[in-house]
Amino acid sequence: MYLASLLLTSLLVVQAYAQCTPLPSPLPAFDDLSVMTTLPDPFTFYNGTPLASTDDWACRQQEIKTLVQEYFYGYYPDTSNETVTATVAQGWQGQTLAITITSGAKTVSFNATLTLPAGASASAPVPALITLGGFGPTADGAAAIAFDAAPIAYDGSQKTGAFWELYEGDIGVLTAWAWGFHKIIDALEVAVPEVDVARVGVAGCSRYGKAALAAGFFDERIALTIPLSSGFMGMAPFRFQYEANGANEQISDLDDTSGSWGNDVLLTFKADVMRLPIESTFLTAGVAPRALIWDEGTTDYWTNPEGTAAVTFPATLALYDWLGAGDQVGVSLRNSGHCDPSGNANVAPFINRVFYGTETTRNYHDISPFTAHTETFPWSAPSE
Repeated sequence: MYLASLLLTSLLVVQAYAQCTPLPSPLPAFDDLSVMTTLPDPFTFYNGTPLASTDDWACRQQEIKTLVQEYFYGYYPDTSNETVTATVAQGWQGQTLAITITSGAKTVSFNATLTLPAGASASAPVPALITLGGFGPTADGAAAIAFDAAPIAYDGSQKTGAFWELYEGDIGVLTAWAWGFHKIIDALEVAVPEVDVARVGVAGCSRYGKAALAAGFFDERIALTIPLSSGFMGMAPFRFQYEANGANEQISDLDDTSGSWGNDVLLTFKADVMRLPIESTFLTAGVAPRALIWDEGTTDYWTNPEGTAAVTFPATLALYDWLGAGDQVGVSLRNSGHCDPSGNANVAPFINRVFYGTETTRNYHDISPFTAHTETFPWSAPSE
């Protein structure tokens, strides 16, 4: 019954996309774009037509995802020719999830570590958190899967790693790392019946938090996205910096390594970021209405905590509220620095609510000590 419902939903989405007004091809380059001094409006189509109701969201989200790929992530590759196989083996440090991906004549592989809680079985599957880079939250009763970035894609312009052995093009490293998260989910589907793939979360901190956000943006199988201390190219706005207490990372800071996290197109906007037709709120719009929680340290100035909390969050909440999913998005603030372990504990009640329906008294809409910068998003949701 569930499979039939899922297939019907997928068919309806495909039909809805087929009826969407196509974007211009090619999309305009830097010189042909206008300066935009506020966040782009998620409630207005690219052609200027306002959304009439939530029925329009599928088409608008498709537009947003295309724009984000064009101007930031690069286009996610067509993985329809991939075959993913996996095995689970017991090692001295725990279980190893060995993943093999074949596409045409090419085959690549990488490993992840797998820790299953006591009592997990095919008849009683548990949720899972997939973490990139060795730092992230855990959840009681959930499986924990961890993997490293380097086997997927080198952190820089050198295109080595499993992703680059299969694919090429102007694609950012964040997209390659997102693909790594997705291949682990594929492996869970085929080799780990103890995991409930309808309850999978992805997490990472700093650059790996940016990658976790990209993973959630591209894959609707991901029920919960958890970027920690992700900053610029993550939850922080591209346009707005708040540097009274310390410098914020911004597009002018991109170097040989960080400049490879996005595509080459993004680098053209170092000349004027106000021409960029996307924003951090378009990254969260790609996840909506699925669950999303992020964590920031209020003294971690490089990640622009005021921007993530007072710009990205209230603008994102406006979209989630309109979609009837306001309780599925939250932000967690703490008075500490970058990737502080206390951030893991801060998001735990939200994780438990998503995975198990456990209620929490914590208000994940509280952005104090900051106040929403509503001047950055003068638009509002349509009234139905």
